[in-house]
Amino acid sequence: MSADLVKYLSGFVKEQKLEKFDRILEYRTRYINIVCEDIYQGHNANAILRTCDCFGIQDIHVVENRNCFEINSEIALGASKWVSIHRYTSMDRDQSSVYKGLRSQGYKILATTPQRNSISLQDIDLNEGPVSIVFGTEKEGLSSYALEEADDYLCIDMVGFTESLNVSVSAGIVLHYLRDKLLKSDIDWHLSDNEKVLIKLDWLRKTIKRPELLEAEFLRNNSG
Repeated sequence: MSADLVKYLSGFVKEQKLEKFDRILEYRTRYINIVCEDIYQGHNANAILRTCDCFGIQDIHVVENRNCFEINSEIALGASKWVSIHRYTSMDRDQSSVYKGLRSQGYKILATTPQRNSISLQDIDLNEGPVSIVFGTEKEGLSSYALEEADDYLCIDMVGFTESLNVSVSAGIVLHYLRDKLLKSDIDWHLSDNEKVLIKLDWLRKTIKRPELLEAEFLRNNSG
């Protein structure tokens, strides 16, 4: 039914836009995703959205225990329309669910932190399986809970006096490096056909004016 609905709604979008959807979907991946914990500076949160969209990262998991992840269209430049944002609140109950859910899907949880026993970005072996990269709040970094839940710690090698990078800069460096590494690998990182259909359906709904009316008409015509 979803594939038929996508075909129907596609009739209300310009061919050039549909071709762009299909082209971008070929580069989208769920092999890498990110978790953002309590990022409170809006420009950082929205810059991360833009980075994910630019590098083809489809899923962002947002933990909002203390700070709300607010989307600013002027900074994100519409990226929130094209990536899948999964939000979690209510302290540890939901924070636990994000890590439990990702691990059940086979993701390795890598917490970004400058701790001494962190592995270098260059040492991540993507052949071991899909990864979730966890970024923390600007001043304090990741919570002790997130660090305890991590399978490993990740750091970006630096040689200056400053010990940390802006969180959106860190996300950009990590995602650019891992995405490039993924593209050069033999790993099957592409979306499945069903995932492409569902994401394209979401994009069509966000592109068409009043899509609910068209969907209602489609269901009436295909109910029998």
